[in-house]
Amino acid sequence: MLKLKSVDSSSQNYSYDVFLSFRGEDTRKNFTDHLYKALQDAGLFTFRDDEDIERGESIKSELENGIQQSRSWIIVFSENYAFSSWCLDELVMILKCRNRSKRLLLPIFYHVDPSDIHKQSGCVYEAFSRHEEKFKREVNDTKRKDLMEKIQQWRTALTELANLGGMHLQNLTDGYESKFILKIVSIIKDKVTRNNILNITPHLVGINDSLHAINLWLRDGSTSVEVFALYGIGGVGKTTIAKYVYNTSFQLFEGGSFLENIREYSERPDGLLCLQRQLLSDISKGKTPSVNNLNDGIHKIQSALHGRKLLIVLDDVDQTEQLDAIFGMREWFYHGSKIILTTRNVHLLNAHKHCKRYSVDTMNFSDSSELFSWHAFRDSHPPECYTEQSEKILKQCQGLPLALEVLGASLHGKKEDVWRSAIQKLETFTPSKLQKILRISYESLPDDHDRELFLELACFFNGEAKSSVVVILDACKYYTTIGVDNLIDRCLLKIDIYGKLRMHQLIQSMGREIVRQQSPKDPGEWSRLWHYRESLEILEDETGTRAIEGLALDMDMTKAHQTKFNTKAFSMMHKLRLLKLNKVQLLGGYSDFPKKLKWLCWHGYTQRSLPDDFPFSSLVAIDMQNSKLQKLVQGNMCLGSLKILNLSHCHCIVESPNFSQLRVLEQLILEDCASLVEIDESIQMAKGLLFMNLKDCQGRF
Repeated sequence: MLKLKSVDSSSQNYSYDVFLSFRGEDTRKNFTDHLYKALQDAGLFTFRDDEDIERGESIKSELENGIQQSRSWIIVFSENYAFSSWCLDELVMILKCRNRSKRLLLPIFYHVDPSDIHKQSGCVYEAFSRHEEKFKREVNDTKRKDLMEKIQQWRTALTELANLGGMHLQNLTDGYESKFILKIVSIIKDKVTRNNILNITPHLVGINDSLHAINLWLRDGSTSVEVFALYGIGGVGKTTIAKYVYNTSFQLFEGGSFLENIREYSERPDGLLCLQRQLLSDISKGKTPSVNNLNDGIHKIQSALHGRKLLIVLDDVDQTEQLDAIFGMREWFYHGSKIILTTRNVHLLNAHKHCKRYSVDTMNFSDSSELFSWHAFRDSHPPECYTEQSEKILKQCQGLPLALEVLGASLHGKKEDVWRSAIQKLETFTPSKLQKILRISYESLPDDHDRELFLELACFFNGEAKSSVVVILDACKYYTTIGVDNLIDRCLLKIDIYGKLRMHQLIQSMGREIVRQQSPKDPGEWSRLWHYRESLEILEDETGTRAIEGLALDMDMTKAHQTKFNTKAFSMMHKLRLLKLNKVQLLGGYSDFPKKLKWLCWHGYTQRSLPDDFPFSSLVAIDMQNSKLQKLVQGNMCLGSLKILNLSHCHCIVESPNFSQLRVLEQLILEDCASLVEIDESIQMAKGLLFMNLKDCQGRF
């Protein structure tokens, strides 16, 4: 019998999301194999004995560890499951582990009748008859008695399993295994995935020393409120290490918060308020207290920190004032709370001698080779025929993890002549300049469509929902879905658990630098304007040109008092397709306004409706959140191409649009439209509508 070690589930850090228990001869090469792949593809780390037990190790010990280190268990009960004493021992141990914690156990009844398990009839009866017959032949009386007691444990375990219910192949999907597997994965992902688990890059290599240093500090038993700083150059892996530590350690605390991109937020006028709100939301168990101003936020944070042991991570701290504020907050924290921060500037730490610090250095050659190989070859080492080329690239990258990941992904599957060309190009750049290393991945994209798509995402869509971006950019004649996949393959882009596009800030900066180089001294000749400084200059001076295809201007990002501009500033932007404004007022007529606009994102719009002469015909997406609209348009407007309409938080809007003009509409988002009392009955004409959000609207619909 496998013996169960004592586990304190309240502080357990799990190595696996799922443990698969199954009878190998029944399902190893078919159903269980397909289920395992589906779980892995869904991002769920899954233990199965033929994949995860290392040769030479004690199999029982490895299985015991796998069971205890899993967040959930799936029992694939097939026809011959009960014939295996090994499977039954596994089941007993899983049930003991479950009874000590609140983890999920999901029984799957695969081509067996669940009533046979409950009644212990049919195949279960036959299996136990065979076990009893075998054990009765044992000569030693004591051993025979122990074996018969084991049978009783098995019977009790099966009864307990049957009482849990479970999923029956025939009942749920009429025997269709692919549909059945999708349902299983959906249930497991819903129950196991938690909001406070942060996404981190796969193939973690060379971080053991860093983890050891932080874990010693976290678990030293001190009740002091302490600060630990990870410092190093950009792209060296500080954030990845901090995320891993947070994921594996937050269960030791009563709450936690991971505040990412502090430097980026601090550049915004409302950045500190946003960070205060995020911190309060995280440590207030999902509630989002209102914060009116910085002083209000300080008082509420001080109150929320009281009496709870917390783990707080502050990523990318870059100013002395930020660090001073962190150390000033320590006296508010409860005993034993810990603060981890990452920074590129070690000089910030000099004024705080009691801060534990750790330098995250670039990787050694061996670790660099392994990380690069995982991305370039999907293996831990390069094939012999690529060893020389790999070493040349490793020499140029000088152990910078982000460069290794991106460059490795860009060369995956490429022929030797492409490798030679990439190496020659790489050798012409200074390795320390990461922008140039990253640009090689950009240039390796299959065609101009993907390169232009990358620039659109870098300038306007980082952090936006993929589903909306696909609609908008497909209308701009991109092949967005496959293009996004190509960017992900080269580690230029990721999609988070919420379906949003995420691009590393260094990669985003590289893309924007490519646009800037189109005309370094004349922003009016850039294809895209994303920064308020250049956009403000172009609109104030009315110097826009036909080169401009996208423009963003957020007045919250600037201290300028000017918020009103003349529509004439857009008259020469004939190719403008993407327009993103916040708290901007435009004066004048729209007869000469660009006619090819696909995306209008205009937050904080101050008028009661959009102008009658606005060029609507090409628009596929309108986003007018937080505006003073009372209705979208006056009269009938040509909105035949519109697929996305977002009027969320428009508290003055009293009526929905006439949907007879919106027959291809796919997404209608009216969240928190407090004055909206009814939806026009013409909504029946919006045959393509796939999604509608009326959350927090007061009317009856």
